[in-house]
Amino acid sequence: MTVSCSIRRVVAVLVVALVAAPALAAEGEANGDAKANWGQWRGPLGTGVSPGADPPVKWGEKQNVKWKVKLPGRGTSTPIVWGNKVFIQAAVPVEKKAVAANERPDEAAPVVLVQDRGPGGRRGPGGPGGRGGGRGGFGGGQPPTEPHQFVLLCLDRQTGKTLWQKVAREEVPHEGHHRDHGFASHSPVTDGKHVWSYFGSRGIHCFDMDGNVKWQKDLGRMQTKNSFGEGSSPALHGNTLVVLWDHEGPDFIAAFDATTGEEKWRTPREEDTTWATPLVVEHDGKAQVVVPATGRVRSYDLRTGEQVWETEGLTPNAIPSPVAADGMVYVMSGFKGSKLLAIKLGRTGDLTGTDSIAWTHNRQTPYVPSPLLYDHRLYFFASNNAMLSVFDARTGKPLVNGERIDGPEGVYASPVGAGGRVYLVGRNGTTAVIKHGDKLEELATNVLDERIDSSPAVAGKELFLRGQEHLYCIAAE
Repeated sequence: MTVSCSIRRVVAVLVVALVAAPALAAEGEANGDAKANWGQWRGPLGTGVSPGADPPVKWGEKQNVKWKVKLPGRGTSTPIVWGNKVFIQAAVPVEKKAVAANERPDEAAPVVLVQDRGPGGRRGPGGPGGRGGGRGGFGGGQPPTEPHQFVLLCLDRQTGKTLWQKVAREEVPHEGHHRDHGFASHSPVTDGKHVWSYFGSRGIHCFDMDGNVKWQKDLGRMQTKNSFGEGSSPALHGNTLVVLWDHEGPDFIAAFDATTGEEKWRTPREEDTTWATPLVVEHDGKAQVVVPATGRVRSYDLRTGEQVWETEGLTPNAIPSPVAADGMVYVMSGFKGSKLLAIKLGRTGDLTGTDSIAWTHNRQTPYVPSPLLYDHRLYFFASNNAMLSVFDARTGKPLVNGERIDGPEGVYASPVGAGGRVYLVGRNGTTAVIKHGDKLEELATNVLDERIDSSPAVAGKELFLRGQEHLYCIAAE
């Protein structure tokens, strides 16, 4: 009788422990272990890697899908994950009588028509031939006439249930977007205490984790090249939030107090529209913000906004975000040419043509997807195609050079790394999983019934994939 009672007690304790384990893990993540979460666009390290994570290798619509929920509106931003919460942004058309396209809550920020900006004839969005008014090809066409709600959603990580949904702004967008793009392509960022929702021309919005507004700030209106739309996400470092504002008008990079919204500094720039997200790196005890662009690649002191160094620029339409590790930063782009620069940190001034450029590469670099830096290996696609290169990041030696990946067709999503594996997501909803290493070794090909343009997020044992209409949480059954 005593033995039986003891056994029952032991079993009960084990059951409670097993049930509590996921909650305790989530609590540990919520208590500030940033590396266990996916709090920003390219993950906890800004490299596309989730340290310690171990998501599934295989899945499908009927295998290892923990939950699948339909999202409102449209968006291609990456979900972010902290503790038991998943945050994601969307633009939702509102079915009601539209207001005039030039009406907005803050009339102090009108559209700026920029005229000739000097040699080269770069013009703003206003006049014929201006670079912001694209009306053909892949350009945005006419701006919409219906209002949109720009929303931040918070979902329960265990069930996918919406915990809260907040409208950051409602207005008629002042320009259109690329046919594959949208009005919600910026990713939010969180530190586990607050979440910052950024929609470019629709402002910065700081919420606490329960959805209460802490502060909001309007920065004006962008006029993007060919009306392709906006997409650069904010960068968070400590209590500083950095926003890049490169468009076909006056450009700047600015830093804000993340808690209060007070502007710390604003530095003017001169660039074409840039869609890359700034990267904050620390070197020799100082934090700097690296910004790739078409004209010049530049770095700014995070504390003051003063330029630290610059070097030659990239190709047109700078989209991929930089990655960095071990005193090196890597920038690349791949439209109308190919360019990759491996830059040693530690110098100041103009680095063009100096030995601060450790190595370069001028073939098969990505147009839309950002690179993945996993250990000492640099992974990147060729343009928007499922052709993968892997380089030794320290030396520039090619390990895999533009090899075709079976399964994915067309690529917008950036690769991610976890558990000794690399996840490569195609626009056709197919994800190839390969072994992290010097050779191309495919482990699995996984198919979902939805187009995927958004980059995945990884946290713990889960992979989050945003499709055209649904958000998937992939986890072992």
